[in-house]
Amino acid sequence: MSRDEISRVLGGWEGYRVGAVERFEAGVKGPTAQVWIELLALRRRRMHCSGCGQAVSKVHDYVERWIQDLPILDAQTHLLVWRRRVRCPRCGPKLEALPWLGRYSRVTRRLAQSVGRLCEVASLKHVSRFFGLGWWTVKSIDKQYLREKLGPADLSGVEIIAMDEIAIHKGHSYATVIVELHVKRVLWVGRGRSKASIRPFFQLLGKDRCRRIKAVAMDMNGAYETEVRAWCPQAEIVYDLFRVVAKYSREVLDPVRRDEAQRVAGNQAERKVIKGSRWLLLRNRQNIKRQEDRVRLDDLLAANRNLLKVYLLKDDLKHLWDYHYPKAAKRFWADWYRRAMQSGIEHLRRFARRLRPYVAGILAHCRYRLHTSLLEGNNNKIKVIKRMAYGFRDEEYFFLKIRAAFPGIPR
Repeated sequence: MSRDEISRVLGGWEGYRVGAVERFEAGVKGPTAQVWIELLALRRRRMHCSGCGQAVSKVHDYVERWIQDLPILDAQTHLLVWRRRVRCPRCGPKLEALPWLGRYSRVTRRLAQSVGRLCEVASLKHVSRFFGLGWWTVKSIDKQYLREKLGPADLSGVEIIAMDEIAIHKGHSYATVIVELHVKRVLWVGRGRSKASIRPFFQLLGKDRCRRIKAVAMDMNGAYETEVRAWCPQAEIVYDLFRVVAKYSREVLDPVRRDEAQRVAGNQAERKVIKGSRWLLLRNRQNIKRQEDRVRLDDLLAANRNLLKVYLLKDDLKHLWDYHYPKAAKRFWADWYRRAMQSGIEHLRRFARRLRPYVAGILAHCRYRLHTSLLEGNNNKIKVIKRMAYGFRDEEYFFLKIRAAFPGIPR
């Protein structure tokens, strides 16, 4: 087989022919075997400038470049490429545009694509070891691969979205993730959780597409709601069950449990039972599997009237999301609010008063059966991405990884 045939079989080196080829066994040039291939430029009447893409016919000079390609069998492959610099009438001396090699890249396009695909399932450290590339090289290759693969998000046809915050660093450092719920696609990720932080998304969306947004699911973040109202006044805000119940647990169940434990401070046995019941009170009764835990919960609630009240009202509050008709849901809310205000428990009364301004967003769940559970699942996957990489210092790269992990269901 001639060298031209070898080049054609291996493929991808358009405009060049194989010159010298040499193989070095492991330990000679590095820890692994290596193949060095010299690529000589073929005479071509028409070339293209890498700056403007214009067809040119004159060569300015030749420059030597060492390029890494995909391994051949067990050996790393290094190409000695004599790259042409063409004489472009518009740009001056510029490198010739090649379909298999980027303008200033030191790896071939097919190697870069292989690195990007492997980075989808492995850490940068393992990919760099596998291909014999530097960690920073692999990261820059993967970052560019993601940019080209993802491109700008397609925001056409977006009508229903959800937004939630994720922790990106220790010390209350957050980012906002916006998802198109029905197709499970991450549309946008940005640093922060303030009005100014999410404004770029709506600017990217544009006024016309903002008018098409019908509903937005979120937690009770005032900054999110204010910005959504400013850009999409016609959209319905839908508050999620999980967030409201979590807030109830923090602001009602835990304080009442602590107060009751303090009230019986003289009875150490009873105080110990109440203090050790936190996770038992937070769980749904149907999720308690062990019989001894069910008995403990029943005994605790039978012995403590205030804990019984807040526990039962927590379960009743969840039923508000079961309604399909707004009028019936509104009646149920009015009855729940009345019972909360008549309970005599100040923590519960305060929570009911704070929740009252958000009732419209809760009742909107009757028309739009939305929730942020998808985002909670996404958050778990995002934590895995962070853990696999041992954290991210480059936020743009991290946000690209999030978008790539949730491409959505094809329409």
